[in-house]
Amino acid sequence: MYIYILLILFFASLFSIIIMIGRKLILLQNGQIADNNTAEEISFGIHHLQKIKHFTVANIKKYEHIVLVGTLRLYVKTANLLKNKYQAVKIKIRNIKMRSHANGEKKEISKFLKIIGDYKNRIREIKHKIKKEENL
Repeated sequence: MYIYILLILFFASLFSIIIMIGRKLILLQNGQIADNNTAEEISFGIHHLQKIKHFTVANIKKYEHIVLVGTLRLYVKTANLLKNKYQAVKIKIRNIKMRSHANGEKKEISKFLKIIGDYKNRIREIKHKIKKEENL
């Protein structure tokens, strides 16, 4: 969806640039545009462009620092929040797990789950052995 919008904007701007250049070429062919007028327009525009450039660079440096500090603060606060929430959830899960085991007695695990757990442990051991052999 967004790519279609971008393509439409791109081709619209390309089309408008072609129209502007075409108009200038037609005027140039008819002799209505003189070369010395364009030189005066360019020198007039450069002075203002230098002021704009200086102003823009100064503001970019100022706002760049503000954005950088804000981003770092947001990162640190988010990381701290996630760490605290993770610890709280971990404690809640541990408490629920302890409540489910009455008097420390564990509920018996089904035979199917035991078999699956054994297979997972065997596969893990085999992978570990293979990694050891490849590193030699």
